[in-house]
Amino acid sequence: MISVYLITGAPGTGKTTLLREIVAAFRGQAGGFYTQEIRIRGIREGFLLTTLAGEQATLAHINLSGKPRVGKYGVDLASLERVGVVALRKAIAEDDVVVVDEIGKMELFSGAFREAVTGALSSGKKVLGTIMLAPHPWADNIKRMPRVRLLLLTRSNHEQVKEEIMRWLEN
Repeated sequence: MISVYLITGAPGTGKTTLLREIVAAFRGQAGGFYTQEIRIRGIREGFLLTTLAGEQATLAHINLSGKPRVGKYGVDLASLERVGVVALRKAIAEDDVVVVDEIGKMELFSGAFREAVTGALSSGKKVLGTIMLAPHPWADNIKRMPRVRLLLLTRSNHEQVKEEIMRWLEN
């Protein structure tokens, strides 16, 4: 039985936008987080993590020094764990749907994040998330799980993917 829907696709195809539209239309209780770009004068400087309850933290930024790094961005694992991982654990305990945006290169540096995702996947709850398209051993194992439905999002199939996920959530 499919209990996990993961959206994948190339950068810029609207994975987070679609996820947010679905969560906004969902009538049940959802918890977890999504990410969004931090842009200053049109230039991407980092990524913000926002829980569905409205708490925010900087996930990554060009002005963060040290490791880990993804390209020009320093990743703030402490913020991810303090805000994002806590939101996932709370959603597993209290909500109908666990939302995780995204299972990506930055987030996978955190062992606590990987544990929280594993907990969500084995919780029996519905999990809705986004996952990196690029190969990564840990993420690829999730993509191959029998209870996971992986959907490739393109600019042309946005509405079809949205409809399929909404039907799944409402059943």
